[in-house]
Amino acid sequence: MSEFAEDQHFINDPTQLVNTALRAATSTNPSLALDPAHKIVYRKQGSPNEVALVSGGGAGHEPAFVGFVGSGILRAAVTGTIFASPSVKQIYHCIADRASPNKGVLLIVMNYTGDVLHFGLATEKARAQGLNVEMVVVGDDVGVGRAKSGKVGRRGIAGTILVSKIAGALAATGARLQQTAALARLVAANLVSMGSSLAHVHVPGTAVGDTGLKMGEIELGMGIHNEQGSKRMSTPTLDGLVGIMLGNLLSSGDSDRAYLDPGEPARGWVVMVNNLGGVSPLEMGGITAEVLNHLDSNWNIKPKRVYSGTFMTSLNGNGFSISLLKLVDTGLGPGKSMLELLDAHHETVAWNSSISPSTWESDDVDTTTTPGESEEIYSSSELQMEQESFIRILSSGLQSIITAETEITKYDQIVGDGDCGTGLRRGAEAVLDFLSTPGNVTSDCVKTIAKIADVVEGSMDGTSGALYSIFLNALAKGLRDSGATHADGNVWAKAANDAMAGLGRYTPAQPGDRTMIDALQPFVSHLMASKDLREAAKAARSGAEKTKGMAPRLGRTVYIDEIGQVPDPGAVGIAVLAEGMARGVKVGGV
Repeated sequence: MSEFAEDQHFINDPTQLVNTALRAATSTNPSLALDPAHKIVYRKQGSPNEVALVSGGGAGHEPAFVGFVGSGILRAAVTGTIFASPSVKQIYHCIADRASPNKGVLLIVMNYTGDVLHFGLATEKARAQGLNVEMVVVGDDVGVGRAKSGKVGRRGIAGTILVSKIAGALAATGARLQQTAALARLVAANLVSMGSSLAHVHVPGTAVGDTGLKMGEIELGMGIHNEQGSKRMSTPTLDGLVGIMLGNLLSSGDSDRAYLDPGEPARGWVVMVNNLGGVSPLEMGGITAEVLNHLDSNWNIKPKRVYSGTFMTSLNGNGFSISLLKLVDTGLGPGKSMLELLDAHHETVAWNSSISPSTWESDDVDTTTTPGESEEIYSSSELQMEQESFIRILSSGLQSIITAETEITKYDQIVGDGDCGTGLRRGAEAVLDFLSTPGNVTSDCVKTIAKIADVVEGSMDGTSGALYSIFLNALAKGLRDSGATHADGNVWAKAANDAMAGLGRYTPAQPGDRTMIDALQPFVSHLMASKDLREAAKAARSGAEKTKGMAPRLGRTVYIDEIGQVPDPGAVGIAVLAEGMARGVKVGGV
């Protein structure tokens, strides 16, 4: 077994993997059936009055192509082994037996030598038997330019799905085979795609080899079978990477990659941002936003349709591809434009766009820009403090939090979800920014603490953010209720003790539960007793240290079997903050 997590799989037998995955397809779409001997997934009920679209290729690109089998797109898909074309026998059996009845068969094939030869030979065999068959080869990849690709031409990648969707929708209207094939070729001719990846993938059941792609490198123009692309380069920023990819897709000045016809005016554009398999949906959202920003600001393109998700993978590839379709006149009349066919009804599991055309065309105000929030009103108080000391002490504590981020994150990666250090740092930086802005901190300590509570609420998420914000709001109330006019050590300590009581109304945590309270409670208690911030900080550190080996009774840590001598990250954060504040005190006392 490999020592690297990315090279481990739940199913390591590639044959078993492909066969079981095909069986699952018929469970998620009951209109489908499986021919296991030939690895064909097909519609149970095919119309004799429609052209049957068939596609396929090697396994490992799911949901392509099996996920697109269903009414409105493909009649059938035939699958090879991982990254290997299906055989002529499989494809011919699909054409002759599984795509029937039909008004002719259209094969949509990605431009790879094995696929073109096998699907081509199956086409000729079917024609020899009197069957009406056409084949369209899609080569949308610009990752390898004209000079290098030579006679082979461009590779077929994720843009192939757009060809299948549009042609499949036309076939569902009863169009003739020649019409459907001509439209598929028109779409392919106006389609460009490019991928990039941070790593090569590992095929289950194979030995782990050296891909040559090092940490900190990216493969630009990478294919969907682990093939090298146009270049390897040091990993750029996402902004830089998207700029390079779109430049390759759209620049008319690059004669090696200028595949779109500049003489044909565009009626709009469609963009597909495709997950190669290993990118989280969250990161895909960020990537899609970057692509759209570049298209708008650098190319003056506002796509009429945006598709973002997993359409054609390279197993668990840690990368993505961008496909751009230039919308041109189909010549087929009303209801049969490229856009209308993309929007047409289907019944498949993988084409997951559910946004109606009327919603896309809506002229509603852009909700990505929200009006500014009304300014929070903070009521004044009579309680005054010395601003310079307040800023110095609190800033010292916040700087300590920022310095300790790595340490706290390390602890939380072991016993939590790994975000405690970053969350504390985010809050600390936001409060520091507040403190450094002239006019924010006033001598009215109630008003200032209330404002800081709002800053924390807006900058820190998760449980820690909520607890800190509750404590600070309760602290502001305690200060207001003090009845004093000068905030000395007694006033601060009593207000902090009141804040602990306020916090107790929202969390059952007590010392011994292994939470931030293990450090916060002793800090407040010692502050009440000694009125000395440095003594209180020592108590906070002692409380945090006691959480080492302590059995958790609250929070995510209760689900972890082995904690060892790792302290609670939240308690460490309180101790670090308290120690930093204590260092900000020039002379003893608060």
